[in-house]
Amino acid sequence: MVNISIKKFSELTVEELYNILKIRNEVFVVEQQCVYQDCDGKDQESYHLVAMDNERVIGYLRIPNKNVSYMEVSIGRVLVTADVRGKGIAKDIMANAIDFIINELKENKIRISAQSYLEEFYESLGFIKVSKEYLEDGIPHIEMLLKRQKIN
Repeated sequence: MVNISIKKFSELTVEELYNILKIRNEVFVVEQQCVYQDCDGKDQESYHLVAMDNERVIGYLRIPNKNVSYMEVSIGRVLVTADVRGKGIAKDIMANAIDFIINELKENKIRISAQSYLEEFYESLGFIKVSKEYLEDGIPHIEMLLKRQKIN
């Protein structure tokens, strides 16, 4: 049973923060063989969505506030552990994040920097490509934007 929670940085326990940083390093640094500064100063200005299966993190993303990564609210550091990929976890955590941003944060635009090979995945969630391809940490990326009408 997957349990999803969303917390501000200040609400995370030390153990939760350690597990987040550990899984981000496992996926982005080790698995993708990408040397970059993961602790970039944006975590403190973000919400953190964690998907747990029992006591193990299997999915994660962060939601930087407006004017942290972009003028709009953003979603980044999206990951699912290798052993559960292809089971819909990424779509679930993204749907939860989008719902949270629209309904709790009352924002109607979300901008992301997506790895180019995931363009179709993000399009399936309503994002549209808004930039040419560029390299970020040696990996091809594109900016994508989701716009939703505000509901009063």
